[in-house]
Amino acid sequence: MDQINSPINRIKNALPILTLALSMMLASLGTSIANVALPTLSIDLAVPFHSVQWVVTAYLVALTLSVVMVGRLGDRFGLKRMFLYGMGLFTLASLLCGLAYNLPALIAARALQGVAAAFLMTLTIALVQATAKKNRIGRTMGLLGTMSALGTALGPSLGGFLVSIANWPAVFLILVPFGLTGFVLAYIFLPTNRADAELPRLQISMLCNKELMPALIVNLFVAAVMMATLVVGPFYLGLTLGLSAATVGLAMSAGPVISIVCGVPSGRFVDTYGSTRIIQIGVIAVTLGAFALAILPDTFGIVGYLIAIAILTPGHQLFQAANNTAVMTNVKDSQRGVIAGLLGLSRNLGLVVGASGLGAVFAFGMGTTAVNNATPLAVSNGMQLAFVSAGVLMIVANLLVRLGTRPSP
Repeated sequence: MDQINSPINRIKNALPILTLALSMMLASLGTSIANVALPTLSIDLAVPFHSVQWVVTAYLVALTLSVVMVGRLGDRFGLKRMFLYGMGLFTLASLLCGLAYNLPALIAARALQGVAAAFLMTLTIALVQATAKKNRIGRTMGLLGTMSALGTALGPSLGGFLVSIANWPAVFLILVPFGLTGFVLAYIFLPTNRADAELPRLQISMLCNKELMPALIVNLFVAAVMMATLVVGPFYLGLTLGLSAATVGLAMSAGPVISIVCGVPSGRFVDTYGSTRIIQIGVIAVTLGAFALAILPDTFGIVGYLIAIAILTPGHQLFQAANNTAVMTNVKDSQRGVIAGLLGLSRNLGLVVGASGLGAVFAFGMGTTAVNNATPLAVSNGMQLAFVSAGVLMIVANLLVRLGTRPSP
């Protein structure tokens, strides 16, 4: 028994999980680190800002379009093998981004990097069942949520520092050593699963599963609400509350910081109390947080905004850990990749709905699309309408959870 629980064995058992954690952080870092370099890119490459935005958009579009295909490839050729290909491709694409000599070359390299990020995000989730003990799957999912939040939060500050000391190529080149490290760790420590050369065709009937489809829809709704905080929040904080840019940035960092703190405890709750109960609690918290964002900031200002975020964000982490665990726990080995891909697809579509759909509701509530001409009251009205709409979405999500979940064993 002492030998089984020795520090060496504990470290050995932890290394595959840490490899997956690094992968999730790397994919999220790739998403957020480039944003802060856009103004410098626009100046250095002599291109308008609306063109340079494709450096971010190409990554997100490629990631979204690739997730299900990537999961299918993992099931067909082996999760570890395709994970290694993805990590190698991410490293190569990061190098190509840093060496790009014009905007089209950079956009092409970022699209390639987005495809590689789809490998990392999707196959990381798919590999949890093979690397974590059954009674620790929830906390592993929680750890991945923490690392995703850490990568998202670290990106702007790290990117800003690198741009200030070494210009924009360093933003991408810094990812190369991380990618090489991840490749070596994955090659040594990740388990090899059996590839399935005779996979059945991907059928639409899979989506009609009474448990899977509600889980995917609710995943989409929750992601949409979280994205709305990133799209609408800065306008309200800056234009209605009159905060400086630095203070807005500080307030906006509250969500990622709370996510980092809540990720692993959320997973522990899932392992202790079961995924069904934690899904329900998480969705209720996100619902309350959405309505709180529509009500509290107008009454209590920045304090009200932070209280609402402190309700919403832990709910998101609880839901994410529990929903991923519930969906992935009983999946057949031959379907782990594609189901993880569907989870990623629903999340990414939710980000689009949050940015475009709830963003449009925000603009409608303001009564104008020209934000510079909007009064503080108009921005406040837009904020209220956007998050009341988000709360209504979450009421629907609560109903779907009630219909689609059943008690965990």
